[in-house]
Amino acid sequence: MPAGRDRICARCTEVLPWNDTYCDRCGQPLAARSAVPCADCQRRPPVYSRARAPLRYEFPVDVALKKLKYRGHTLYAPAFAELMLPLLAGDFADSDALVPVPLHRWRQARRGFNQATEICRTLARSSGLPLYDDAIRCRRTASQSGLSAAERRRNLQGAFSAGRRFASLRPLIVDDVITTGTTCTQLAKALLGAGAEEVGVLAVAHATRP
Repeated sequence: MPAGRDRICARCTEVLPWNDTYCDRCGQPLAARSAVPCADCQRRPPVYSRARAPLRYEFPVDVALKKLKYRGHTLYAPAFAELMLPLLAGDFADSDALVPVPLHRWRQARRGFNQATEICRTLARSSGLPLYDDAIRCRRTASQSGLSAAERRRNLQGAFSAGRRFASLRPLIVDDVITTGTTCTQLAKALLGAGAEEVGVLAVAHATRP
């Protein structure tokens, strides 16, 4: 998909599953855009202010992100970050720091990199925003894949720590995929507890919830 190191060719751009209609609060794909929060947000409002993703988690995006995460194809990170830049400049123009979702140290050691950090590096270079990497995943958790929404919440309860108190008031969490929003919710709670006033979420893709 990338043409060169950090570009997506025009042909691929045309066929990507763009997330053009979504919930204004959580960013999940919807059949039509609406100013009214989706049913999930009305039932359980997110602690973060808003979430956005330029793409839907569908083919070929799902395949490319799995190659990035599990097979070390890090050339996809700057390519996808480039697609996120318009949302960063628009919906999150008031953000003052980028926070990649951290991996547990054992998982990062085994994988050799954190895909969210790789994406963040391009966003930081292009935007000039600082990359805040003091947040940690302080508890080793099971993979979220295959878990129900309730199981995901239990699995990640208290899994993150924002470390020392930080100066950022409006940090932006950056991840590869939003599925149920549980990971971002738990990290947002840690950031709010460390002094943030408002937390946003930006990901490459958002899955469609059943």
